[in-house]
This record gives sequence, C-alpha cells and structure tokens, in this order.
Amino acid sequence: MSSRAAAKTKSTDQQTDRPARLLAWYDRHRRRLPWRAEAGERADPYRVWLSEIMLQQTTVRAVGPYFEKFLARWPDVSALGRASLDDVLRMWAGLGYYSRARNLHACAVAVLSEHGGAFPDTEEELRALPGVGPYTAAAIAAIAFDRRTMPVDGNIERVVSRLYAIEAALPQAKPLIKEMAATLLGSSRAGNENSRAGDSAQALMDLGATICTPKKPACALCPLNDDCAGRIRGDQETFPRKAPKKTGTLRRGAAFVVTRGGELLVRSRPEKGLLGGMTEVPGSQWLAGQADAAALAQAPELKGVTRWHRRTGVVTHVFTHFPLELVVYTASVPPRTRAPDGMRWVPVATLDGEAFPNVMRKAIAHGLDL
Repeated sequence: MSSRAAAKTKSTDQQTDRPARLLAWYDRHRRRLPWRAEAGERADPYRVWLSEIMLQQTTVRAVGPYFEKFLARWPDVSALGRASLDDVLRMWAGLGYYSRARNLHACAVAVLSEHGGAFPDTEEELRALPGVGPYTAAAIAAIAFDRRTMPVDGNIERVVSRLYAIEAALPQAKPLIKEMAATLLGSSRAGNENSRAGDSAQALMDLGATICTPKKPACALCPLNDDCAGRIRGDQETFPRKAPKKTGTLRRGAAFVVTRGGELLVRSRPEKGLLGGMTEVPGSQWLAGQADAAALAQAPELKGVTRWHRRTGVVTHVFTHFPLELVVYTASVPPRTRAPDGMRWVPVATLDGEAFPNVMRKAIAHGLDL
C-alpha cells in the first residue's frame, strides 16, 4: 500500500471512530451538573427540559441556583403546571429573557392538561409544546429519551465548525453544522439503535464548554485533535465564522421611583411584548432619540407631587436588539396617597420577592440609593 493510500485509510479510520473517542472521553471527564443523570441512569425529562429552557442565552453558573430553586418549589412538571404565572415570574426574576418564563409555564400547563403530566418522547410531539423549538426538542429527545438525534447548541456549533473547518458564516452555516454534528452520534450497542445518543450530545456540549473554548482552546487535551481541520490549519479560534453583528439603535426613557413611607409604587407590564407580565416602576416609553422633557411628561399623576427630582447619571441596560438609557426621577408622597389606576404599593422590604427584571432593579437601586 502506498504512503498516500495508507494516510487516506488512517484518516478514514479516524473519522469513523470519532464517536467512540468522544464517548470514551466523556465517560472519563463528564461534568457533574444538577440536571444531569449519573452514568448509567435514565435522565428525568422534566429536569432536562427545565435546564434547557433556563440555559438558553444564559451560563451554567447563572442557571444553577435558579434550577435548584425551581426544583425545590416545583419538583415535577405537574406541580409547575398547577402554579400561577405570577409565581413563576417571581422565581424567574433576574434570569433575563422573560418570554422563556412565560413559555415555561405554558408548556408545563400543556404537558399536564394534554399529556397527563408526562412529556412526549418524540421530536415532533415535543416541538408542538409552547416554547419548545427545534434545538430544545432535539435535546430532550436525545438526552431524556435517547432518540437518535443531535441537538446543536453554541458549544456544539463551535466544536463541529472547527473539526470540519466550515467556512460558511453563521447563521447560514447552521444546516451544514447540524448535518456534520449528526456524524458524531455514538454507534448502537446491544441491538439498540438509539443507544447513547444523549451521551454523544452531552459529550460535545462538555467538550465545547471545557476544552474547545471560544478563546485559547486546549487542543492538546481534545479527543478529536488528531484530525481536527481547524487545529491542523492553525486557525481554530476563527471558527465558527460569524457575520458582522448588528447593533440596535439606542433608546431612551425615564423611570419614576415613588415612595410612600416604606412602600414603592409599581405596576405590571402588559402580558405581551418585551418583559411581558413583569413588575416595574412607572416609566415612559422607550424610544430612539427621546428628549428628557418628553419622557418626563409621561410621569404618573400623583396627588401631592409637584416636582420630580432627577437623579444624577443614567441607568444603562442592553437588550438583545437595542441598548437602553433610563433617566431616574424620584418623589415622595404623603401617607394614604392612593396609587393611580393599574398601579399598586409594595413594601420596600419585600422587593426581592417581586418579579422585577434586572433593568428595573437597576433603576430602583439608583432611585433609592440601595
């Protein structure tokens, strides 16, 4: 056999045994996570689903305490399905991207009412649930039910795009990355065609999180390093390719922090739209180019308030599609002052239990010097 043919055969063999190498590495180095089943145990679909919803656009470190709180309060999907949306939003406060919390509750209600409290076990049925998209459905199907499918999250995108040196930029590259990721599914054993699909997915997730990191990947420790196209080329950190990020237009507004003794004036945002159903202090619209005077004109009408006190500086916050600047105004009103329609007074001492998004907590802290 010629040296070229031998090299080609070796390369083919390496590619064929990638899934086995990946699983062998995973069996030695798998992360211990609150929602992950121990080796040899069957995963709990509720834990898998809950963690996957929470982990969307959020780090493992941030999700851990929230996951534990939810599990302690609602140990299964039936319990969560019987909870009120307000309670769910309060527990979710601070985790961000609040549409996830609303979808989480709606999904739990659907699983309870339409599936008797048991998650369906196919991608197609899972995708029909509120808030469950293609990735989440594949993740639950693979990890909880060992269906032979490969979910592709950010970690897996990075590993696969480097392994195959995929030149197309995201998001256009997603279909090809998903196709190539499927080649890394572990082979069946004992006649079970679905065997270890979930472990293969979690192995790639762990590899991306701990070895094939965005910067300075530890290629020497990677079980797939011998035939990683990105490593061989020396430009692995440039993958995945990404199209230039668009920055949204800055929006401006005002937040009005009103106290009545030891109470704060708040209201609930509309159920639909950004931060739907969350609690906030009264405020103006958030508009591009809005002048301070225009924002101040939208202050709530309260008996006894003749002048608003503007706090020095602004509160800044960055949403997915736009950055925001809020000017904070404060005022104090006499005891027994009635809250305007649609608003209410809550004790300052219990603010931690309210469903405030982070931007509102920033505004309140700025207004109350917390």
